[in-house]
Amino acid sequence: MDSQKSSSFTIKQWAEGDRPREKLLQKGREFLSDAELLAILIGSGSRNESAVEVCKKVLSKAGDNLNELGRFSVNQLREVKGIGEAKALTIVAALELGRRRRSSEALEKKKISSSSTVFELMQPKIGELPHEEFWILYLNNSNKVIQELPLSKGGITGTLVDVRLAFKQALNLGATATILVHNHPSGNLNPSGADKQLTQKFKAAGESLDIKVLDHLIITENSYFSFADEGLL
Repeated sequence: MDSQKSSSFTIKQWAEGDRPREKLLQKGREFLSDAELLAILIGSGSRNESAVEVCKKVLSKAGDNLNELGRFSVNQLREVKGIGEAKALTIVAALELGRRRRSSEALEKKKISSSSTVFELMQPKIGELPHEEFWILYLNNSNKVIQELPLSKGGITGTLVDVRLAFKQALNLGATATILVHNHPSGNLNPSGADKQLTQKFKAAGESLDIKVLDHLIITENSYFSFADEGLL
């Protein structure tokens, strides 16, 4: 048998632009997929598969959910071809560090107590922008913000807001509630028809997943409009 064929298919054999380590260095961590980040941890794949391909199988076993993967034991990870004890231990340790980091951050999370709290949090980010941006806040069961995520730029009518992506992330984070936020660069606080339709679309999707949409804020430089405060939710 050819010795090259019997050796592991490592990241070093890839084109440089496809290597996760180089991609992280050149583009930044946010440009790597979950599989690519895991591939950096395990270093090499199996005889016939790259590290990324092996890690895609690892993620698939967990339903492509990092929270679920974080619950896996070393033995469960070793059931995936290409994952031995050392690689399984590395993945378990890395995800445990991530869990502990989230626990530490929980002490610092901003608690949402009213629409004005949302305005104070988001006005510095989008209140003075010359273009429209749509964001979603993910909250835990204590109404503390887990993550702030921009979903679109350029306006609700001009840019598709992916409701499925928004709630997929909510499930990944274990969020129990969301708050929608977007800005009106014109300074007009009145919600448009598109604003109202999108709010109801999010509300309906959230109800089916038991994830509440607590509010939708329209923010300008100096003020805001709250759908919840105005009884539109």
